[in-house]
Amino acid sequence: MLAILRPDSWNLPLFLHVLGAAAVTGATAATFVAAISVGRWPWLRLVVARTLLLAVFPSWLLMRLAGAWEDSRSSIGDGSGWLDVGYLVGDAGFVLLLLAMILGAVGVRRPQKLWPVRAVAVLSGVYLVALLVAMFAMSGKPGS
Repeated sequence: MLAILRPDSWNLPLFLHVLGAAAVTGATAATFVAAISVGRWPWLRLVVARTLLLAVFPSWLLMRLAGAWEDSRSSIGDGSGWLDVGYLVGDAGFVLLLLAMILGAVGVRRPQKLWPVRAVAVLSGVYLVALLVAMFAMSGKPGS
């Protein structure tokens, strides 16, 4: 019922936010799977680093900026816990992604060491779980 009352000018920011959220979740999952597979296939180190830089970060940027744009245009989520979860995951995700990108680059530069890519696997796994929790909170809006 609420979707019927939304102005059409709100559709683009919401679409871009959901597109970015889906892309960052998929790219983070791909990074996680590639990072845990590096022990078996060492050539995946470069895939991990490039996926973080060329897929995860741009889609995170789209999700975060479009989410802020949508929040500034509507008053639907004012004072809601589900919106706070989204902001927390988005902002903390930047720190995790920055650390993962640095460690991914270290893993490519020092192929004899396995710990940087294992750390990327842990960081991307933690962020993937956080993204799924945020997706549940923002789509289900529990407590609203």
